[in-house]
Amino acid sequence: MSRFNVRKVAVLGAGVMGAQIAAHLVNCKVPVVLFDLPAKEGPKNGIVTKAVENLKKLKPAPLGVAEDAALIQQANYEEHLEALRGCDLIIEAIAERLDWKEDLYKKIAPFVNDNAILATNTSGLSITAMANVLPEQLRSRFLGIHFFNPPRYMALLELIPTEYTKPEVVDQLEAFSTSAVGKSVIRAYDTPNFIANRVGVAGMLLTFREVERSGLGYDVVDDLTGKKLGRASSATFRTADVVGLDTMAHVIKTLQNGAKDDPFNGAFETPAALTTLIEKGFLGQKTKQGFFKKEGKTILQFNAATGEYGAAGGKADDEVSKILKKPAAERLKALRESSHPHAQFVWAILRNAFHYAAVTLESIAETARDIDFAMRWGFGAKQGPFELWQEAGWKQVAEWVKADIDAGKALSKAPLPAWVFDGRDGVHTAEGSWAPKLGKYVPVRNLPVYERQYFRENVLGSNAPSAATAGKTLFEDAAIRLWTLDDEVVIASIKSKMHTISAEVTSGLTKGLELAEAGYKGLVIWSQDGPFSAGADLQSMMPAFMQGGGKAIAPFEKQLQDFMLSLRYANVPTVAAMHGLALGGGCELAVHAAKRVAAMETYVGLVEVGVGLIPGGGGLAYLARRAAELLEPSKGVSGQVGGELMGFLKEGFQAAAMAKVGTSAIESRKFGYLIDGDVIVPHKDEVLHVAIAQAKAMFESGYRAPAKKLIPVAGRSVKATLQSSLINMRDGGFISQHDYYISSCIADVLTGGDVDAGTLVSEEYLHALERKHFCTLLDNPKTQERIMGMLSTGKPVRN
Repeated sequence: MSRFNVRKVAVLGAGVMGAQIAAHLVNCKVPVVLFDLPAKEGPKNGIVTKAVENLKKLKPAPLGVAEDAALIQQANYEEHLEALRGCDLIIEAIAERLDWKEDLYKKIAPFVNDNAILATNTSGLSITAMANVLPEQLRSRFLGIHFFNPPRYMALLELIPTEYTKPEVVDQLEAFSTSAVGKSVIRAYDTPNFIANRVGVAGMLLTFREVERSGLGYDVVDDLTGKKLGRASSATFRTADVVGLDTMAHVIKTLQNGAKDDPFNGAFETPAALTTLIEKGFLGQKTKQGFFKKEGKTILQFNAATGEYGAAGGKADDEVSKILKKPAAERLKALRESSHPHAQFVWAILRNAFHYAAVTLESIAETARDIDFAMRWGFGAKQGPFELWQEAGWKQVAEWVKADIDAGKALSKAPLPAWVFDGRDGVHTAEGSWAPKLGKYVPVRNLPVYERQYFRENVLGSNAPSAATAGKTLFEDAAIRLWTLDDEVVIASIKSKMHTISAEVTSGLTKGLELAEAGYKGLVIWSQDGPFSAGADLQSMMPAFMQGGGKAIAPFEKQLQDFMLSLRYANVPTVAAMHGLALGGGCELAVHAAKRVAAMETYVGLVEVGVGLIPGGGGLAYLARRAAELLEPSKGVSGQVGGELMGFLKEGFQAAAMAKVGTSAIESRKFGYLIDGDVIVPHKDEVLHVAIAQAKAMFESGYRAPAKKLIPVAGRSVKATLQSSLINMRDGGFISQHDYYISSCIADVLTGGDVDAGTLVSEEYLHALERKHFCTLLDNPKTQERIMGMLSTGKPVRN
């Protein structure tokens, strides 16, 4: 696969977006130089320096680890323009002023190398208008690149070429953005707000209109339009607060002014409540009050009529909540036919979404797939509007929408396009998605980079390959599927909810390892949907525990521990292909593999303290072993090693005792759950490809499992030191007595128990200590309270 070789990226503009784009490039190990104006006072890089320092404080964190801010090269336009010559991609991210952008382009043009791509990160200005002010030699290498905020976490990236942009330039930038930066790319026409913000912001404005019609409170609206509707949990008004009400108003103004021929333009008036809040300086999350504000633990909502805040907490009616759980066809029918105000409101916003997507599709996007992806990747929806429409029954829903338009209930009189009624059953087919401008179905774009995504995300109705049935099945039961794509590597996919680990899953994994050792080049543990593994399946343990108490669980724990060691010492390479959560037993499963391939957004940790337990699948034995391995190169295993081991054990102890979770794959490496030889992959859909490639490469390189060795442990003296710190925390009220007891158990295992410093022990010895404490804790009433609380509410109990 040929690729666009990016040695370094320049980001022009150290504002909120520019600085965070630079941070995400650093996360992805892409060298970056961040430019801004020279400071009028003090060091010339002062503006950039302030922006980089601010990256360390932002939440959610734009950097995988805060110290990586030092990797951002700082520059200003007065002293450092020569640095642009070494940049193969330049992303301009200054304020939305065409005259300012034109001045900047003139300034940088002499320093842009002959092969570099110049892209503008804008959300509102015309890309073509900007291209027209560029020097001619840059126009063919210029296009729009629209990151969504926050750039690290939002999957969507819109690319907007102009009539001048060379097709290969767009292909190159799409490939780089996908594989190197981990983005999910759609291409947009150069129309106001492009695709995602055009449809998403229009949807929010139409929702505002329906709120004014219905008189529902912001709290009820957000409860109805969040997870219950398959959308982001921040729903409508909370999303506006997070985005920033001033930013929201700017995007609305762009839509009003730029899309005057939009059939819904009459409904795009800036909501009076939004205007009032901005006039008061209440800009949402950034000012700690907007549509909502928090006082202590109380959430309040703004009352536009009084200009004051009042009680929030209203919820959707139970009757309507039940309707929203029905299958799509039943759900829409019930909403439309119900007389309940909440149901009528939800039907209205769904009807508006279908209506708007249909009438604007031809002018803003090549295919219906692009709109659905934009809503998924840019606004956190589980389905785009066309997917839901098609699932619910295309023809019936079309008739319902038409009837509402004819009856004057819709927010625009624009009729649905003729193609809606041409006898079709939807817009997504195995052939491709509907492109009204072309009058045909268009398949997904198959650039070489997408060969790295075996199960590329696709839309309902496309009949795209699914990992649940792909390849050749080697074994399958209710707990696991063992399969292969190439007859060379076994893939183990856990099937339980959240991919939790039960005795049946452990047996399935054991079978997978046996198959791999018998005739394959390796074993990869990977599942397509959901987390890598959320840990042990506590629910599955309950029957045995109820009959025999903690002792009855010991055989299950030993089975799990024995499998972990067999994974570590297997005769073929074993690779954990990780994304999402890898907690508790999931973390233990990963650390015992020969290698880990993790998506950037992988969150790893030993969290058993939350349910009153200690790690019981070899996690603490792993931390003790890693401490000895880290000590060995610098100190050896002879002599007084207790004090030296203390330094390596301390961070692992704190991570396990405080249930710390790495908030990125990078931070998980810092905690020791990933190590230097592991691979971090920016795009989650490439994890399986890379994991299989790693397993094959290790096998072809003559892989041999590590030799079993005895482990020097820190002993009773270091255990006493760790416990003394726990006593201070307990007596200071920072942890409970039960927390102290659990953490003491963790310290006992990590240090090897009541032995001298430097005593050599086996992993099996440490596993036995783990089992003893794990089973004893299961019999403790305080732990049982925590387990039952977690099983019943999903939230940790502090006792």
